[in-house]
Amino acid sequence: MTVQQHAAPDIIVIGAGLAGLACARDLCRSGERVALLEASDGVGGRMRTDHRDGFLLDRGFQVFNTSYPQVKRRLGLRSLRLRPFTPGFFAHTSTGTVGFVDPTRRPTAAAQLLSNRTLSPRDLVALAALTAWDTLLPARALRRGTDRSTSAELNRAGLSGTVVTEVLRPFLSGVFLEDRLETSARFFHLVWRSMIRGTLGLPAEGIGAVPAQLADGLPDGVLRLETPVARLTAAGVLLADGTELPATAVVVATDAVTAARLLPGLRIPPGRTVTTYYHAADATPMPEPTLVVDGTGFVLNTCVLSEVSPTYAPRGTSLISSSVLGEDGPDVAGKVLRRLSELYGTDTSGWQQLTSYTVAGALPAMPPPLPLSRSTRFAPGRYVCGDHRATGSVQGALASGTRAAREVLEDVARA
Repeated sequence: MTVQQHAAPDIIVIGAGLAGLACARDLCRSGERVALLEASDGVGGRMRTDHRDGFLLDRGFQVFNTSYPQVKRRLGLRSLRLRPFTPGFFAHTSTGTVGFVDPTRRPTAAAQLLSNRTLSPRDLVALAALTAWDTLLPARALRRGTDRSTSAELNRAGLSGTVVTEVLRPFLSGVFLEDRLETSARFFHLVWRSMIRGTLGLPAEGIGAVPAQLADGLPDGVLRLETPVARLTAAGVLLADGTELPATAVVVATDAVTAARLLPGLRIPPGRTVTTYYHAADATPMPEPTLVVDGTGFVLNTCVLSEVSPTYAPRGTSLISSSVLGEDGPDVAGKVLRRLSELYGTDTSGWQQLTSYTVAGALPAMPPPLPLSRSTRFAPGRYVCGDHRATGSVQGALASGTRAAREVLEDVARA
């Protein structure tokens, strides 16, 4: 084992996902010498975009929400050149396609909602009350409410089994990456609030532009790509190449499974796995940037990404993203393509599958009662952060990284 000769950083942050980037930036701003170690060849963790033959392929379907407090604090939204989704979605139900669009943003959608057979007058009143509650109530009040499953909360709100089963469950399954609505109602309310108050969109250069912007704010020499860590040592960390890098504090900002390997004894939640398929088509199957959800639950959601942002596909070609729960398997891709034909009402036999991404641990499981934030302190001089320590969202990852930096600095000041 060799010992690195250059001056040791004060703090090592392992993992250049959103949590690690936020943590490293805050520590650097406070004057600490920081080394941000990333095992892969780029920043972002699960939030990356591949460029292939003129297509932008996010590693799994993702959306960017402008209403998150950490997003407003840390990112220059104008430079991301965000392109919005329709403020709503289409649900393919047993009685036909239901348009579920926010009437406060699209007043013409109000008549469509009122005439919909799936949504009864009672459902409309219950949904309006729930939405008003989440919009107007302070976020701190939502965080303090009694926690239960989202399924129980929707029932408590007075929504019928039909609208939950055929509309809300299919939509929320794509948000939570689980189809039983076991996820914390506390988290549901915060997500619903953020969707109402913000805009959902995609950066013109792909979702990877978000962590790239955060990385651009780091001082030169802080970020070290392709630098995997084998294990933590008493002095700091041991790199995979056998080099020991000492530091007074180490922050593990990796995915949950890697964090548990580096910090034996760390308890982590189960992860949710999702697979996203990308298809190219000569013509768009839907000439608008609207999410489509499948009432059967087989396809979580599908969207023509090139309608959201034309930069996602070469001119004259459409890019369709479609996701399912779990891993890829025999003929899953074929079944997805056949189901897409039904969802879009078009012949998909000529569509070309560009690639697929299976993302294990795409989100942490978040059953009630859910603590929305946890201390990042693990042991003296050892910290852990990430969405698995907060909530499975961009806000959760950034907030956890922020908390890690704050707790490190508090401990350094006391030392």
